Amino acid sequence: MPDEIRRQRGTNDDNPPIGADPYTEFLSHDLPAYVGLPSFQKLPLLDDAALAGQRPDVAIVGAPYDEGTSHRPGARFGPNAIRAATYHSGSVNSLQMSIQPFEWLDVVDAGDAPVVPTNPDRAHEVIGRKVAAVLASGAIPIVLGGDHSVTLPAASAVAAHLGGRSLGIVHFDAHADTAATTWGSLRSHGTPMRRLIESGAVAGRNFVQVGLRGYWPPPETLEWMEANGLRSHFMTEIETRGAEAVVADAIAEALDGPDVVYLSVDIDVLDPGMAPGTGTPEPGGLLSRELLRAIRQVVMAVELAGMDVVEVSPAYDVAEITAAAANRCVMEALSSLAARRRDAGQVPRKSWPGLE
Repeated sequence: MPDEIRRQRGTNDDNPPIGADPYTEFLSHDLPAYVGLPSFQKLPLLDDAALAGQRPDVAIVGAPYDEGTSHRPGARFGPNAIRAATYHSGSVNSLQMSIQPFEWLDVVDAGDAPVVPTNPDRAHEVIGRKVAAVLASGAIPIVLGGDHSVTLPAASAVAAHLGGRSLGIVHFDAHADTAATTWGSLRSHGTPMRRLIESGAVAGRNFVQVGLRGYWPPPETLEWMEANGLRSHFMTEIETRGAEAVVADAIAEALDGPDVVYLSVDIDVLDPGMAPGTGTPEPGGLLSRELLRAIRQVVMAVELAGMDVVEVSPAYDVAEITAAAANRCVMEALSSLAARRRDAGQVPRKSWPGLE
């Protein structure tokens, strides 16, 4: 290969030395996003044993379960779609936050919970155990769903891990997910928030919802929400006051007592024009830029104990735009976590492979 062409090649930041072996001149994390085994942003893929030894800052967890859906299925394929929905590789630079998150945070992909179909109780159990293993390693879990029922085991594991500290939840969704049952089932994507409150994992007054709209839930469910102190911000409020002001109120409400916050993002909070790949699309939702800004706003303001992004159903997606939005939800949270570390006066970890 001519030297001039070789000089023009390289990783995102540095050119390999002239004369390098063309087979090994690029490390695996710097190869194009579509090359190699799929992990989130081509991050190191660790099993539970390696996770405990490395003790990363953040670990991505897949929860490929969708048997709690009430309409269109397919979110079991969401975790891999979210992982694959990127054109980046190597160390990236957030233009929104002016930071290179992987130089400040040690982030890994912890793989999927070992879910099998047709066994909901087992699925939730193994998701909870997987999140608990991440928490035991000292990492913040970011869960890729899966339908929204996976929030029940994930947030329950976070609440159990906190010991005496209390948990608040900020929940972005078109739907309240507070049904008593779904056709008699206690565990569905329409019931997890009621189960979390009934179990005591989070107090109703510290459960804050943003983006509700459409034609569900019915009055009796809204009455239960009011009686239990849930704080709900409908899209009509966002239309009137703007997303930033509403999210600021949601943060204050979630922190009214609790020490830390769990962030749950149902991708159907977005307008289906921007996120068609979901099981229960509801017109009239947030813009992608509003949701991404809201995630930055939340993570910069709270101590994040855990997060999930759920209800991506790739079969209904168009040009992967829903998966891309979900991927960016995670990336905005990671960049904000890194910015919090920077703003607190900490130093970069420089944990990204190949950094000097």
